[in-house]
Amino acid sequence: MLRFTARRLLMLVPILFGVVTVTFFLMYVMPGDPVLALAGERYDEETLESLRKEYGLDKPLHLQYVDYLSRLARFDLGRSFITGRPVSESIAERFPRTMLLALSAMAIAVIAGVLTGGLSAWGRYPWLGKTLMGLSLAGVSIPVFWLGLLLIHLFSIKLGIFPPSGYGGGSIRYLVLPALTLSFASMATIARVTRSGFLEAGAGDFVRTARAKGLAESKVIGKHVFRNALIPVVTIVGTDFGSYLSGSVLTETIFGWPGLGRFIVQAIMKRDFPVIQGSILFMAVMFVLVNLLVDLSYGMIDPRVREKEGPG
Repeated sequence: MLRFTARRLLMLVPILFGVVTVTFFLMYVMPGDPVLALAGERYDEETLESLRKEYGLDKPLHLQYVDYLSRLARFDLGRSFITGRPVSESIAERFPRTMLLALSAMAIAVIAGVLTGGLSAWGRYPWLGKTLMGLSLAGVSIPVFWLGLLLIHLFSIKLGIFPPSGYGGGSIRYLVLPALTLSFASMATIARVTRSGFLEAGAGDFVRTARAKGLAESKVIGKHVFRNALIPVVTIVGTDFGSYLSGSVLTETIFGWPGLGRFIVQAIMKRDFPVIQGSILFMAVMFVLVNLLVDLSYGMIDPRVREKEGPG
């Protein structure tokens, strides 16, 4: 397991270097000039040249790239062109809000998805399985932005139960709608994968053997079927949770949730290069680390994974 972890950590280096490089050069392919955004509508050439020199944008592109790498080597993500604040401080301020939203959404998706998938795989009521799978198909198909607007219209405008947008200091009333919106696609996918996993594991020889030995049905389902059906679910949870932590752009923008997703959208609109570069790098690190934890969890769920990796 230690060798497995070390290999995965070493793989982070080229991945993150690629993210840094691609993100840096894409900033100069994007339409728009950050200096013009800073100068406003009334400007002259002297002002533009002064701003370019102040922010190091007058240097050749390869020298700017070297400067950027040297700052990253010192764990310095730079300062915002617009506010002048260190990018790391802004990320640290917004990340807990995105974490709260991501954890809430994933909890809803896992609980509802596994229950729905398990119930639909239960052969006693075929109509129930068909109904639940039809709903899960709709969940995968509905666009996030449309679902968010639909929930706002129903629960905020029509029924007045939840506020339509905002943070509210992390109040649960402000959290419900964005968390439900964010979780819906994951919930539907988890339900479908759980159902397939239950059906496949339930038809296995080890399950028939356990039943032949007289093991209680609850133990057969809990110890054998559920555990073997869990690995693909963990994969989905890890991938989706990593994307949640990377900033759920549409959900946070629709609901005015002040997290990383909305932060980077505002930075893109203002051509705030340091914020865009720093935020994308941070999101990439979070996504890769979450997927590393998912890979490590396989060994705990299924001992056969540990056997393949060998001792240590």
